[in-house]
Amino acid sequence: MKLITFEVPSGALKLGALRDDSEGLIIDLAAGALDIGLENSSLASMLSLIEAGPSGSQIASEVVDAAKTMQHREWAGISPSSIKWKSPLPVPPQLRDCLMFEEHLLNSYAMLRKTLAEQEADPEAALAEYEAKGVYRIPSVWYDIPVYYKANRFSFIGHDEDIIWPEYSEKLDFELEYACVLNSYTKDVSLEEAKKRIFGYTIFNDVSARDVQSVEMQASLGPSKGKDFDTGNILGPCIVTADSVDADDMTMIARINGEEWCRGNSGSAHWTFAEVIAHASKSETLVPGECIGSGTVGGGCGLEHGRFLNPGDVIELEVSGIGTLRNRIVRKNQ
Repeated sequence: MKLITFEVPSGALKLGALRDDSEGLIIDLAAGALDIGLENSSLASMLSLIEAGPSGSQIASEVVDAAKTMQHREWAGISPSSIKWKSPLPVPPQLRDCLMFEEHLLNSYAMLRKTLAEQEADPEAALAEYEAKGVYRIPSVWYDIPVYYKANRFSFIGHDEDIIWPEYSEKLDFELEYACVLNSYTKDVSLEEAKKRIFGYTIFNDVSARDVQSVEMQASLGPSKGKDFDTGNILGPCIVTADSVDADDMTMIARINGEEWCRGNSGSAHWTFAEVIAHASKSETLVPGECIGSGTVGGGCGLEHGRFLNPGDVIELEVSGIGTLRNRIVRKNQ
């Protein structure tokens, strides 16, 4: 199933599923369950569905199946033009963002060395010196444990919502990631058990103020205002249940204003989500609905290419099996 959260004209948020047809119509799951005589309290929201466990997913599946033969019902065929897309989890219980892709780090550090060398009198000699000294080299700890930071869970938007450019930055970037969503309380789990704790997957755009990030990361504490601003975290357009996609072989593409900037594959990750979950759950309880971001796929941001975003740009992040997450950048007073 492909599950979404959408807003109707009254302002209410509803849990929906995408119909498996070419029309792209939406099923109102709670309304559908009520119509066919099923208990629907677990379908009040994405989080309530996840917390309900297998029984909630079974009810949702029954509604989706019923919609195939009840397409004339209003709840079974809602036009996307009549709703507003929201983040599938409007306020995730938690979000941890990782660095699972080695290629992203190698590319980013190479670009940072080049940028630093270009400020010297002899850029070519400076670059050779930086490379010999291991300036911006991947730290060995990255190969020992899956590292992550915790993001601002209150700043999420969804598909087709505008990104508001933070007023303190002049260099904005996207990050092409995908994320897993946990299905249950999880603590001290084995690697094998961790694989079973994934409810589904979604696309994650971790928008970054690179000029600010480059300054504050010198303190070796972690990203703050380089990442923390309203509308800077984007999930969507849907959550695909884990049984509906091969998460180890998804093509990942980023387009800016229709131009392809990069293409990668989820299978190129050095770390797996199971490894991240097993590590993060040591002596700590992870919760249903918690999201874990993969980190940027190799080549999956402007920094790696020396290109950055402009006001008015439209970002499209496509991940096979999930869909396309689209957002426009808006800069106030410009």
